[in-house]
Amino acid sequence: MFYADLHIHSKFSRATSKDMNLETIEQWAQIKGIKLIGTGDFTHPQWLKEIEKNLDDEGNGLFTLKRQYKKDVPESCREKVFFILSSEISCIYQKNGKLRKIHLVILSPSLKDVSKINHALTQIGSLLSDGRPILGVDAKELTKIVLELSPDSLIIPAHAWTPHFSIFGSQSGFDSIEECFEELTPYIYAIETGLSSDPRMNWRLSKLDKIILISNSDAHSPAKIGREANIFDTEINYKAITEAIKTGKGFLGTVEFFPEEGKYHYDGHRACGIRLSPKETIKRNYLCPVCSKKVTVGVMHRVEILADREEGRKPPQAPPFKSIIPLQEIIAEINKSSTQSKSVSNLYIKAIHNLGSEYSILLTKDLKEIERFNELLAVAVDRMRKGKIAVEPGYDGEYGKIKVFGEPCEPAIKGQALLF
Repeated sequence: MFYADLHIHSKFSRATSKDMNLETIEQWAQIKGIKLIGTGDFTHPQWLKEIEKNLDDEGNGLFTLKRQYKKDVPESCREKVFFILSSEISCIYQKNGKLRKIHLVILSPSLKDVSKINHALTQIGSLLSDGRPILGVDAKELTKIVLELSPDSLIIPAHAWTPHFSIFGSQSGFDSIEECFEELTPYIYAIETGLSSDPRMNWRLSKLDKIILISNSDAHSPAKIGREANIFDTEINYKAITEAIKTGKGFLGTVEFFPEEGKYHYDGHRACGIRLSPKETIKRNYLCPVCSKKVTVGVMHRVEILADREEGRKPPQAPPFKSIIPLQEIIAEINKSSTQSKSVSNLYIKAIHNLGSEYSILLTKDLKEIERFNELLAVAVDRMRKGKIAVEPGYDGEYGKIKVFGEPCEPAIKGQALLF
């Protein structure tokens, strides 16, 4: 069994850390406990050159870094990390009288296939301006282009529910996979749930029962790697991994953000500090109670609109999932300080050195062993594993807050003092 994070970005993507180079990506994958990581951004010419220069082809559709095991990676985390060729495309186009903005993740089996795909995409738009290129092409047409050139590639709708750039997004998406991909729908085997939704929310749509629900970090900085991931029980090669995504055999489920922490979980208007539940949004006619402008409809609301099931029903073939809080956030809460503080960084490093990878600590490490290292950390991990958390849902681009100390609560409208 191993963990895989298939969707990240390189230093050539906008709003991305300059530390997102291959060596640092591998280092943080080891620290997190990720065995398979996406390269991200294979469409960008300069990043592709770095991939070709610094990665060895394993001959099975995966790649490894030529120089491994940086000295500052704890010995307990120094396991071999594999890379899979991945990229994200932003498709912006008109369809059925509406502007569509759809992001797609592409997984490809070889540098030769990537070269053919990139050449075709340069005929549509520039690949130099951003690691995640913006192309004026229909998502269906892009899928057709990719699969004709590389039949073994996979096309996966990215962060499927976010309002602005996704297949089901409230601002520019569709109401079904079929509406977007039409006759190519059978080639869409999976969707990415995104940080603001989890499998339980997606299970409310019966039309997604045959779709594999994957999760990835979409990391723009090294520390964000692995904040969501997939669990596989297959051989570590491209064919086995993509077959698991296509069929579900060998796909054991996902590791998830608590979706309330995602920055588009609830509805709201960030400029006015207003967070609304779907019921409150409907009650207020989709208008911000402060400025009377339209609020951004979040993921939870969008799921409610498209759902044909009540909450709580799990399709019989659906794999389970595990929800986590990033270890640095837990430590910051224990220390009552920022995740960026030196005290949090020091305790995080000590925890990794003493207990192993972050995933090991959060998901499998015996609580008594964690307790011997830090009693409060053991209590926090135990509460997280049991879902005993307090939540403040994210909205309109603002990340939510998840706390392990404090009673779980029903979130109220943020900014309500302004209303009364």
